[in-house]
Amino acid sequence: MKCVVLLSGGIDSSTTLAIARDMGYDLHALTIVYGQRHEREIGSARKVAASMGVKEHRVIKLADDLFLRCALTGEGDIPTNRTLEEGEIPSTYVPARNLIFLSLAVGLAEVIDADAVMIGATAVDYSGYPDCRPEFLSSFQETSILATRRGVEGKPIKVLYPLVDMSKDKIIRKGIDLGLDYSLTWSCYNGGERACGTCDSCRFRLKGFSKAGLKDPIQYE
Repeated sequence: MKCVVLLSGGIDSSTTLAIARDMGYDLHALTIVYGQRHEREIGSARKVAASMGVKEHRVIKLADDLFLRCALTGEGDIPTNRTLEEGEIPSTYVPARNLIFLSLAVGLAEVIDADAVMIGATAVDYSGYPDCRPEFLSSFQETSILATRRGVEGKPIKVLYPLVDMSKDKIIRKGIDLGLDYSLTWSCYNGGERACGTCDSCRFRLKGFSKAGLKDPIQYE
């Protein structure tokens, strides 16, 4: 059985890759360069893929101007020390990112005759992005059945999102149990040698390791 895993190089996607391996899938990782501020996470994705025994790791580049007016692609500043429980969608939201990424992953899965696609989306300890919610993910499964030959022929590609209800500390513990080396991962929205420690992603990561009773193995400013 083959599975296409969307791999960014961060905690959630890397843990999802480890889960797919534990489920016995032949791993095919898909990493997408979409004009983000830095490519540090792409290097982390390569390292994680190599450590997990990925059979094929594809890195594809989208048009740099596809996602405009977004903090993660250089429009404005990355918010720091934000109240993580705020209900508003932050400026780091990338319009329809998971909708586009999942569509690409399902397309690749159909090409290589994979049985599943996995994404590390979570609706707990997250920044409130609408395309990480379980209602979106379940609806995408139905859409992919209608939009693919496999779906129409009764052999739908499964869309799996095993982390959606898990807090960051539980995700980290799961990855540790599955032998994932988190020192290979990168979560910070900023590039550089050390993580900033103040963006949403860094703070959720640090909170997760703290609640898990573990020390984050990467370095911070």
